[in-house]
Amino acid sequence: MQVNEGTIDRIVRAILGILIIALFLTGRLPGYWALLLIFSGTFLMTAVTGYCPLYAPLGISTVKK
Repeated sequence: MQVNEGTIDRIVRAILGILIIALFLTGRLPGYWALLLIFSGTFLMTAVTGYCPLYAPLGISTVKK
């Protein structure tokens, strides 16, 4: 796995993931929005690893060269 996410991309994903989880835990999101927790987990994992599986087949990389 080669890193294909830049620093800003990773920071934005981490913030979104944490924000979604915080909103859910504080009860600010209705129950049916719990599907967003799947996305928040994905955002956090890609932020930690620096690899987005969707970027790979599309040939996208936000890493500065």
